[in-house]
Amino acid sequence: MSNFFSKKASSSSKSASETRPPREVPWVEKYRPKSLDDISSQDHAVQVLKRTILSSNLPHMLFYGPPGTGKTSTILALANQLFGPDLARTRVLELNASDERGISIVREKIKNFARSTVSNPTAAQRAAFPCPPYKLIILDEADSMTQDAQSALRRTMETYSRITRFCLICNYVTRIIDPLASRCSKFRFKPLDTGDAIVRIKDICEKENVVYEEGVVEAILRAADGDLRKAITLLQSASKLHGSSSSSSAPLDADADADADSMDIDSPSTTVTVRSIEEIAGRVPSSIITSLITTASPTSSSSFSEHFSALQTAVENVILDGWSAAQLLVQIHDELVFSDEYDGTAKNSIVAAISETDKRLLDGSDEHLTILDLLVKVSGILRKSS
Repeated sequence: MSNFFSKKASSSSKSASETRPPREVPWVEKYRPKSLDDISSQDHAVQVLKRTILSSNLPHMLFYGPPGTGKTSTILALANQLFGPDLARTRVLELNASDERGISIVREKIKNFARSTVSNPTAAQRAAFPCPPYKLIILDEADSMTQDAQSALRRTMETYSRITRFCLICNYVTRIIDPLASRCSKFRFKPLDTGDAIVRIKDICEKENVVYEEGVVEAILRAADGDLRKAITLLQSASKLHGSSSSSSAPLDADADADADSMDIDSPSTTVTVRSIEEIAGRVPSSIITSLITTASPTSSSSFSEHFSALQTAVENVILDGWSAAQLLVQIHDELVFSDEYDGTAKNSIVAAISETDKRLLDGSDEHLTILDLLVKVSGILRKSS
């Protein structure tokens, strides 16, 4: 009897596992480069690393650059090509230094892994991958490590360099102490080229069947500001927002169907729009920025009191709509500084006023009054230059 039930249970669990849908993962992980050939816009780093794979002699490395430019993806792809997916589980140690950044981690976890014996690959692994005789320790966000931890790490790198190689990943190379940086081969990761990023985003849209209007890809890249990880996340969020109506399930019964018909449901469009990208990213629409600058521009027909009253009303409406003052500041800066209508003297004064306003916002000043004060100063600058 027990044998009968055990067979029945195993068969039912097997059928449940077969019918279970595949687990969904974020697109950032789904489309993470699996090899060095998939890395975009980092030609110099990729070429050098490909040559190190051929020689199997990997130096200590220091990857630095803005977030979302492929630093972590590059070293993970390199490790996968060196050791293979199975051997990499025992040969690669990945730590996030922002969480584990103290000297105790260096003395215990990192040192113990660095001194441990290198695992031997199987014949199949050796035939498929180079499998060099050393391990790899990846320290992500290494610029968050304390000075003492970095000082302790340099001795560990020297002592166990024969069987362990290190890769430090950071955003700000100036926060890595010189003795540690001098032991590493440096690779600078630049913000992604617009052309490569557009190709990557359009490729994901094609694979995920995302329908988008003209200008969406450019709007995503403007909002991401060179961060491809942020761009892919924005695209996924927008696709889920606009794909909810097409993926809705059928009603369970006739009553539910009648209730659904009687309700006034505002179903979103299935096409991703530029407006939805701006809302998800928190960017202020260009029309609002243009309207603010137009209102701030002095006119000869209006008096100062009328001009200030119009400016106060415009700023109040924008703040009451819930737009971020910091985001307003960034977009006002870009709109004015990159414009050809103003001379260099006016732009210098505008940048000085914006920097002062930014400091006040960081100190916690009132957003309404601070933005109003900035636009009054901008209006005075533009009046003098005209």
